[in-house]
Amino acid sequence: MSGQDIAVIVHLLLFAYWLGGDIGVFYSSGFATNQKLSREARQIAGKIMLNLDLIPRLCLSLMLTVGGILTEYYGIEHPTWQYVGIILLGPVWFSALVYIHFNEGTDLVKKMTKIDYVFRWIMVFTIIASVAYGFLFDRLDSEPWIGAKLILFAALIFCGIMIRKNIGGFIKGIHNIVNDNINDADDEAMVQSLSKARVFVIMIWILLLVEVGIGVVKPGSVTLNSPPAVQTETLE
Repeated sequence: MSGQDIAVIVHLLLFAYWLGGDIGVFYSSGFATNQKLSREARQIAGKIMLNLDLIPRLCLSLMLTVGGILTEYYGIEHPTWQYVGIILLGPVWFSALVYIHFNEGTDLVKKMTKIDYVFRWIMVFTIIASVAYGFLFDRLDSEPWIGAKLILFAALIFCGIMIRKNIGGFIKGIHNIVNDNINDADDEAMVQSLSKARVFVIMIWILLLVEVGIGVVKPGSVTLNSPPAVQTETLE
């Protein structure tokens, strides 16, 4: 098994766990907001959501690193400093998200959460600028599908930001359910908050499926569409 094979497998696993985890979180939200269920049932659903939500976020953090490694196999070379940054991005972001998840409420985590929010905006614009640069200077001409996937990835990050902007009331309610401190006002805020975020959640699912389709078809790929080299033998 080659390094490329391993990278492809990891890439596909990240997609599967991202989409599966995201759907699981969304499905659990219906139980957490259902006022007809017992307090205990809603608490269990809330705890499942809070823990399950970590999986899609971790998959997001690793995608660019794995994707960046894969682009090298398709002839998109990076300067050493850039490649080192790509390699470090995933593990560092992954570690930060794990720390935030398991140390919620501390002053450090509050600061880290704000930094993470700003960082995601930076990533959106950096990815778009990188793709524009790649096409402007012909770096992506042979594999334009990579540029398309990067733009869609920037859109995925943007959708996540929009969910964060609209999901505050829901998250507060979930924590109150877990802590057995929920009231009618919290229930209403949860429903309204979830309704605002729903469109971006569905957009993430659609974008992930489109990403996979592009990765499989690789539209415009010179490498994929090039005829195999014909070997000739010289008879002596």
